Amino acid sequence: MSEPAPARLDGTLAALADPVRRRAVELLAERPRRAGELAKELGTAPSTMSKHLRVLRQSGLVTETSPEFDTRVRIYALTSAPMVELRRWLTGAEQAWAEQLSSFAAHLGRDAGIAPQALDTNDESAATDGPDAGDPAERLDEGLGA
Repeated sequence: MSEPAPARLDGTLAALADPVRRRAVELLAERPRRAGELAKELGTAPSTMSKHLRVLRQSGLVTETSPEFDTRVRIYALTSAPMVELRRWLTGAEQAWAEQLSSFAAHLGRDAGIAPQALDTNDESAATDGPDAGDPAERLDEGLGA
């Protein structure tokens, strides 16, 4: 039976909270590596790297295998499931924030008598008017004459 999604997400975020582990994940995204390679590349002691890899393994971000010819060697590789779950959560959170900001901008626009189209945060044509034209707060300021 698998862990509930929030607990897995918490584990992923906790594992990625450390800069050494994030860098290890970046290196493993290039290709699977031995623990010693990671330690050398990251400038950490092998024992420290072992602890970081344990956290990444426990969170499900990496897997550990050994080649048949030498079971003393540990090869670490990324797994995609935790990152897919994290991306899904981030997309949902981003969408919720965008919806809240749009609602807030529309509310302010109604109070100030601004046409809702001037505050539409999803208007692609407005996003091409300048580098920050897609920023609803700036467009709200413009609409209010600020």
